[in-house]
Amino acid sequence: MFTSKIKTAAKQLGVPLAVARSRDGALADMRTEAPSLVILDLNNPRTDPIGIVGAMKADPALASIRTVGFSQHTQTDAIRAAQQAGVDEVLARGAFFERLPEFLTRA
Repeated sequence: MFTSKIKTAAKQLGVPLAVARSRDGALADMRTEAPSLVILDLNNPRTDPIGIVGAMKADPALASIRTVGFSQHTQTDAIRAAQQAGVDEVLARGAFFERLPEFLTRA
């Protein structure tokens, strides 16, 4: 559902978007063509968002890519873990989707 919202917003703004379904897939895609922004659903265990950020920060070629993560506002552990891992901006889901056009156009 959230991926669909992000895809729709990107399409409306004419912003290219790639969606990774796994941690390894995301990292491989980034190494092939570095994006200007990585959006992380902090509640998606399939993609291991904290692991992705850790791997990005450890890789000089990926470390400077901007990251934005979103989570349910009640999931304080996920928010705290993302901040500690180095996610550039962590927002509650509602705030993220309000600012999504801004994130996509800045990227």
